[in-house]
Amino acid sequence: MFATPLRQPSAMNQMQKTSPGMDSHDKPFQYEITDHGYGKDAVKVLHVSRKGPVHTIQEFEVGTHLKLYSKKDYYQGNNSDIVATDSQKNTVYLLAKKHGIESPEKFALLLARHFINKYSHVEEAHVHVEAYPWQRVCQDETKTTINGSCEKGVQGSCDFSSIDNRSLHNHAFIFTPTAQHYCDVVVRRTDPKQTVITGIKGLRVLKTTQSSFVNFVNDEFRSLPDQYDRIFSTVIDCSWEYSDTDSLDFLKAWQTVKNIIIRNFAGDPQVGVSSPSVQHTLYLSERQVLDVLPQVSVISMTMPNKHYFNFDTKPFQKIAPGDNNEVFIPVDKPHGTIYAQLARKNINSHL
Repeated sequence: MFATPLRQPSAMNQMQKTSPGMDSHDKPFQYEITDHGYGKDAVKVLHVSRKGPVHTIQEFEVGTHLKLYSKKDYYQGNNSDIVATDSQKNTVYLLAKKHGIESPEKFALLLARHFINKYSHVEEAHVHVEAYPWQRVCQDETKTTINGSCEKGVQGSCDFSSIDNRSLHNHAFIFTPTAQHYCDVVVRRTDPKQTVITGIKGLRVLKTTQSSFVNFVNDEFRSLPDQYDRIFSTVIDCSWEYSDTDSLDFLKAWQTVKNIIIRNFAGDPQVGVSSPSVQHTLYLSERQVLDVLPQVSVISMTMPNKHYFNFDTKPFQKIAPGDNNEVFIPVDKPHGTIYAQLARKNINSHL
């Protein structure tokens, strides 16, 4: 889904307000198109970088949307300025071939700038990219030893070549949908600064303790008791806008944000971390992102509660005596939704 940056009236729009013009039926414009655009969505592309024996892949789903200065295609059915959506699709493949693909953000910037530079009648280019989560197959996922030998009887540990001090496969990958990396890039001809929004979608996490929710409003509508220790589970959607992208490693920054979110949710592997509310955990994550990444101007997060209710075993004491703190009923609906946006002061964002 495309993010929707704030839109400012263009100079062309202002001129159209003072000069109403005529539609295709030679009648003065009675109404005004206040927003418009068109493009190609869900363009799937796989790029393989073959540098020696170690191959790297990037698989994206790309959307390209253009806004033209003219609205004659709407008002008069005149298609002379339209860059066909099929041509936009071809552009995705041709620029991938010509320039390669490094990250969703860099490829989106490349596409958006191309449309602005190539076609003088394009006012705005908006590119949305969703990355497919491929990771290299690692040794532990393929290693099978029998009496100290590999599957075919060869002595050794069945290691692959070392990449970044880890045993990873040179050209085999596994799909790992832990969370989705996406971005939205908007380049406007009248604005020298592009908009770059990056996000994490569908990061589902759960912890079995160190989550509480107590001392909330107690009135005649309340039925929920204080919960001093509960299961905490959520599916995190998070997006942030960059104020500076010069020399930024987008892939590293995305992984940094993901790690910060998980760290504030889970804490130390042996000790954990206490969460007095979803709101507090969300805020701590957003604050640390702004502390660690100065290029991020604003960050927004949504954390819906995925409830796990304790199964009541009291009526079944003859079958399952004692208290129950092991069996729970997963309940996705209805659910609470907690969200917040944290920004540096005096920053105008497009989130």
